[in-house]
Amino acid sequence: MRAARLAAGLGKKVAIAEEYRFGGTCVIRGCVPKKLYVYASQFPEHFEDAAGYGWTVGETRFDWRTLVANKDREISRLEGLYRRGLENAGARIIEDRAVLVDRHTVRVGGETLTAQNILIAVGGRPNPHEALPGHEHCIFSNEAFDLKELPKRIAIEGGGYIAVEFANIFHGLGVETTLVYRGKEILSRFDNDLRRGLHEAMEAKGIRILCHELIEKVDKRPDGALDAHLKSGAVESFDQIMLAIGRIPNTEGLGLERAGVETGVKGEIVVDEYSRTNVDNIWAVGDVTDRVQLTPVAIHEAMCFIETAFRDNPTKVDHEMIATAVFSQPEIGTVGLGEEEAAKRYDALEVYRASFRPMRHTLSGRQEKMIMKLVVDAASRRVVGAHVLGPDAGEMAQLLAIPLKAGLTKEDFDRTMAVHPSAAEELVTMYKPSYRVKNGERIDD
Repeated sequence: MRAARLAAGLGKKVAIAEEYRFGGTCVIRGCVPKKLYVYASQFPEHFEDAAGYGWTVGETRFDWRTLVANKDREISRLEGLYRRGLENAGARIIEDRAVLVDRHTVRVGGETLTAQNILIAVGGRPNPHEALPGHEHCIFSNEAFDLKELPKRIAIEGGGYIAVEFANIFHGLGVETTLVYRGKEILSRFDNDLRRGLHEAMEAKGIRILCHELIEKVDKRPDGALDAHLKSGAVESFDQIMLAIGRIPNTEGLGLERAGVETGVKGEIVVDEYSRTNVDNIWAVGDVTDRVQLTPVAIHEAMCFIETAFRDNPTKVDHEMIATAVFSQPEIGTVGLGEEEAAKRYDALEVYRASFRPMRHTLSGRQEKMIMKLVVDAASRRVVGAHVLGPDAGEMAQLLAIPLKAGLTKEDFDRTMAVHPSAAEELVTMYKPSYRVKNGERIDD
């Protein structure tokens, strides 16, 4: 959508084809409805915490169907805005599936179009895990938003941010939740301190986490309940089983082979630093390229495509220092390298770490801890990683991305005045390293 709107705004003749709804994974079945459900799931803790501040909250009741209906209304509103943006820019909207015929020709429904440049931005979808016996009885993130009723018991297989976020959502809405992950610890690409901290916080809330575990088969009972056969030999029953074990590119049936477009082992479209495929007039951005599967990254890639293809300003995609958040409870916000990854790149590190109970929990009595961590390259003094676990961590990550992207040093953080009282002030008041890392080995002062 971003590429179509910008190109049309430049006076280019643009057609955009979409077979379902405008907005992509993020708006229709991803980030936006997910965040709305996160908000919904947080209210039980807000009600509990209110007592410590003198509030008496009466009897509460949650209605799943109201949430789903209100979510649908908001998604429809957003889709309308995107459509109008495209139309106002002069793009032609075609509501049908597009398939490549050759390097300059696309068939859309019963119509054939030719174009000087073709951009493929069809995204990805949840891995259906077809090797799992009984996978057809399971749901995925797409279906989780629109269940007819809220289950009493759910198992979620996976350890990435989608699995973790939905585990927190369902638990917050009153569902007995079990997270099943084959790995040693959840959130494999994140800093270890945050992974462990979130794991402990989730278990303290009552979410059951089974690591080093795997669902090997799913059976459906006559009453509709699902039996999960685990690798450990246990058989457990749930109302729903959700698979969140990764996403795959939507490249099947696109006609890529007819146009000569190269794909990788997962079916992803192979592109260069400018998002150009091996066919020089065909480009690809977003999840279909399986680079960094985040919405702002796809938008950035689209803007680089516009600069390169239409503004005579070749612009490489920049995937360095991307801020990201996990909207778990508590949240994770992170920018740059975790300690483990940084130790592989730099000979010596200084690690600044603080763990404390945030002020908002002092009167409520909630024992949940906040973790803040800065990873510094000892030689250059650059802050190469910043990581937060706790309330508003995602908001902090967005702001932390600016100094880290700019290459600022620990001294730049130290001479920045604190905002008091705030949790974020810890980021500029950790003056002494908690420990150092040299050649991958931790050294305590």
